[in-house]
Amino acid sequence: MPARNVTLTRDGLTIPEIVFGTSCLGNLYRALPYATKLELARNWFRAATPPAIDSAGKYGAGLALECIGRTLRDLGIRREEILISNKLGWKRVPLSAPGAEPTFEPGVWQGLDYDATQTISYSGILDCYRQGRELLGPGYDFAMLSVHDPDEYLAGRTPAAREVAKRDIVAAYRALFELKAAGETRAVGIGAKDYRIIQELYREVKFDYVMLACAPTVLRHPPELLDFIAQLRRDGVGIINSAVFNAGFLLGGEIFDYRKITREQEPELFARRDRYLQCCADYRLDPAAVAVEFGMRLPGILATALNTSHPERIVGNAAYLQHRSPGEFWQKLYRERVIEVEL
Repeated sequence: MPARNVTLTRDGLTIPEIVFGTSCLGNLYRALPYATKLELARNWFRAATPPAIDSAGKYGAGLALECIGRTLRDLGIRREEILISNKLGWKRVPLSAPGAEPTFEPGVWQGLDYDATQTISYSGILDCYRQGRELLGPGYDFAMLSVHDPDEYLAGRTPAAREVAKRDIVAAYRALFELKAAGETRAVGIGAKDYRIIQELYREVKFDYVMLACAPTVLRHPPELLDFIAQLRRDGVGIINSAVFNAGFLLGGEIFDYRKITREQEPELFARRDRYLQCCADYRLDPAAVAVEFGMRLPGILATALNTSHPERIVGNAAYLQHRSPGEFWQKLYRERVIEVEL
């Protein structure tokens, strides 16, 4: 059964409860054959109507956007049959030499013919937008636009330099809202790993939607974040939860929110995960499905973004949105101090 559609923004943009990530189309960690990319795209339409996909100029230095356009044209998809979100702030540039390693995230992207450079400003974000349209190719547009990881753009700067960088971000959003006013997009949002940066920028920029990475998850949902989510809900700002698995750690991986950790470094975090997985096993519940359900049970969360490079998992990922655990299971997670909020 296709994912249920929800109204994301105050002015009526409707999207499915699941948003499909596309970093794998940019050859994240490994270069996928085109046949696999085509099958991923084909399965989006088996899981949602119309599907919503999230991409960025940073993904493979624009390769993901090129693949999206190519697969959609090969599948004969019309403009109105797909919703595309594009995160802006990285622009494709030539490699320093043929066959050279890209400089923007060494070792992360495979088989790239281009590099990427960060550009966040009024004019820079418009350049990224125009290049994104060119990479996507004819026949499609961007229903949703945002600035890519503004928290990373601000990080590590002196107070004076940070203030300049913050003005760059605000100017970039002025450009995006002008694009919206001109009918070039339907919604302007923000996505960040650090929700505190979203809070800070929200004082100056009234986003249509917010995409939260790293939290809220089963293992990370601090009270101040839940309060912010409640504020956004009151303001009519739609929220997409985009990191329900803590980068795979929750399900047994070693990467927690984009950094590798060990049990010796974070004994309590590992212990909470152990308790979580044991509770799921006791109730014979899929830990991945429970993780998605937890995020969606929080009032204000309207959709979940999930990413996979395996076409056969697309429909299954969408089915997580229908998962319902018994009430006594959530009570057990609370008693066992796995979660900090009663559901």
